[in-house]
Amino acid sequence: MSIMVTIYGAEKKCASCVNLPSAWETKEWLEALLQRKYSDQNIKFEYIDIEHPKKGHEQFSKEIIENDRFYPLVTINGNIVAEGNPKLKVIYAKLDELTDSA
Repeated sequence: MSIMVTIYGAEKKCASCVNLPSAWETKEWLEALLQRKYSDQNIKFEYIDIEHPKKGHEQFSKEIIENDRFYPLVTINGNIVAEGNPKLKVIYAKLDELTDSA
């Protein structure tokens, strides 16, 4: 089973996230961390710039902007697991749930 971790963000940080790493830095950090912890799993990572989203991500990116959601916003297989400063405990729990059921 393939697991997709998507990090949505923008070059400009959200107002509440000024002192946090950028969305891209968060993607790089999560990717390195999760690939080490779940090295035996097929986990893929993608970064979506909400100001210039890839095809298929336009609507969700628009919702993030219009609803003033915090970013980076992290989804796993389309389910939101983090907004702003990601909590590893929540991300691990979701991944454990998915990998245990595989």
